Amino acid sequence: MNFRIQTKSGVPIYTQIGLQIKESILNGELKAGEPLPSIRGLAGDLKISVITTKRAYEELEKEGMVYSVPGKGFYVDDPDTDYLEEKKVKGVEEHFADVLRECSEAGLTKKEVMDMIDILWEGKDK
Repeated sequence: MNFRIQTKSGVPIYTQIGLQIKESILNGELKAGEPLPSIRGLAGDLKISVITTKRAYEELEKEGMVYSVPGKGFYVDDPDTDYLEEKKVKGVEEHFADVLRECSEAGLTKKEVMDMIDILWEGKDK
């Protein structure tokens, strides 16, 4: 697995690692039962602390994306993808609610917001 770590992004490194592993699991690159790189091995490859790698794996374990076998390491679990998709949609809804509140506070009308969404949607893949 090739990790892309951006140290200046403001996103914690353990979160970046977790998101990339989660994405690989959800898109089928990593299969259930497949081992993840060892904590020490990944830390060494990325030149980061083992504590950071361990935290990424532990967060994934809490989410049900991976499981640990004492003395062996971490393995890809068989996650409930329907639940994960629902959780993702819920997060988008919450984010939209915040954005709509900001739009209202800025005095934008519903039409202005909808026009903005249409324009941004058309340019999203550029």
